[in-house]
Amino acid sequence: MTQRVELATLMDRFAVDGLVTEYAVAVDDGDWDAYRRLFAPDGRADYRSAGGIEGDAGQVAGWLARSMELFPMRQHLIVNRRLRFGVLDQDRGDTARVQADYINPMRFAGDDGGSTAPDFVCGGRYAFALVRTDLGWRLREVVVQEKWRRMPQPRQEPAVT
Repeated sequence: MTQRVELATLMDRFAVDGLVTEYAVAVDDGDWDAYRRLFAPDGRADYRSAGGIEGDAGQVAGWLARSMELFPMRQHLIVNRRLRFGVLDQDRGDTARVQADYINPMRFAGDDGGSTAPDFVCGGRYAFALVRTDLGWRLREVVVQEKWRRMPQPRQEPAVT
């Protein structure tokens, strides 16, 4: 490989990594316009394994906006990213696949609109499919593969003696 090709590959890796990070930030901050902009025009997301929906980016953003009202505080972390570049129309590097694990702690909303403890926590794996567009790298598909979740335990009232 020439240095020019290696540099281009490194820049693509940074751009793809940045896009995955922007995805996490958009969901955690509830920035649904930013979420939609991360996707290619034909981009889709599938949250069915986590009890959600599958659809185009606009449909899923609407569902997320409603669902996330239950959780005013959320911070999911995307780790162990494995990236592979692919081929589209015989041009090397026009597509990419990222498989990454996640852990997602969220806090339920309280009666007064604030947050309460304990937290709801889930984890699993993302499968991202990306495509290079005129606007840069965009998400073509996001599939959530939830593997586990921990629900808060009901509060135990002290025994009356």
